[in-house]
Amino acid sequence: MSDLQATVEILERLIAFETVSDRSNKDVIAYVANYLEALGVTSHVFADDTGQKHGLIAQIGPDVAGGVVLSGHTDVVPVDGQDWQTDPWTLTEQDGRYFGRGTCDMKGFLALVLAAVPQMLAAPLQRPIQLAFSFDEEIGCTGTAPLLAELQARFARADRVIVGEPTEWRVVTGHKGGIGITTQITGKAAHSSMPHLGVSAISAAAKLVAWHEAQMATCESSSDQASGFTPPHSTLQVGTIQGGSAMNIVPDACRIETDIRFVPPETAEDWLTRYRTLAEEIARDMQRSHAEADITLCDIEVIPAMMPETDGAAEQLARQLTGDNSDNCVSYQTEAGHFQSAGYSTVVCGPGNIAQAHQPDEYVTADQLRKGQSFLAKLIESLC
Repeated sequence: MSDLQATVEILERLIAFETVSDRSNKDVIAYVANYLEALGVTSHVFADDTGQKHGLIAQIGPDVAGGVVLSGHTDVVPVDGQDWQTDPWTLTEQDGRYFGRGTCDMKGFLALVLAAVPQMLAAPLQRPIQLAFSFDEEIGCTGTAPLLAELQARFARADRVIVGEPTEWRVVTGHKGGIGITTQITGKAAHSSMPHLGVSAISAAAKLVAWHEAQMATCESSSDQASGFTPPHSTLQVGTIQGGSAMNIVPDACRIETDIRFVPPETAEDWLTRYRTLAEEIARDMQRSHAEADITLCDIEVIPAMMPETDGAAEQLARQLTGDNSDNCVSYQTEAGHFQSAGYSTVVCGPGNIAQAHQPDEYVTADQLRKGQSFLAKLIESLC
């Protein structure tokens, strides 16, 4: 058996599960639970309110405080409309690269962790390793809260969390926070020849869109170039807009979707307060013409930022395991912000390059997987 064969075999199985976020992930979680059970490891599976999305936690080693959580998500983004040269649901090896949806983000990490379980079981661990596999990370990290609740209810509290998102095994200590907002604007329809009898929902939406542009310009002008983020400031954009029914009708409805990515120590609460205040002001102006006009903020998703920690235990451990002493902050969001907000010392560190994530012909290299094997072997040794 080659040094990578066990990892690759597990990765092949994981890739075959089409765990796009709009589908159930029950089968992949059942596979993981069965794999662990065959090794004598008891796992705990939990479901969301629909019963269609499952998460899993497991612990190897003594049930004492001070262990390490290895965290990863099981869902992947869609392949629709992408020009793949290989079957995205079949692991394909070419020239030291393993192609397939999720190989990089982030089933490569999950495969490494599962392949290392026999080593964990054979080692005289003095502190435990906890496995935490979530659902729906790709659509707002909605599976993270129940995952945290299960960890805290069932196991002694770990000291450190390693979220295995693709960083090429560089230690990432900070990432931007994220806010997703759907804004529903209700106006009043009228014939375009008599616009004074209506209230344009699209005109109100235009003011909200302009606010996004103005806020980002302000952030850019006052940005800290040494922040470590790219770009080094908070960003705002309206990603979708739908409204109106005909060219000659004053639109009575419009819907926009907002994406805000904020730099710590800014908070989601600060940004939501600013935006909600503006929406309320615009709504009051609309209501002077039509009392039932309104602006409603709904489907608000918040992903906390992860901030670099002073003498962070997770950072120190990851640097010891990787030898990486560079400073790395990223603009994408992960479940790490939720773990840190829950009081865990947390870093992001895993196989693959984030540039491959969500792309056609996504891949992870054999070299990255081998580095992962070394990383986990050193982690196991450090807990003995």
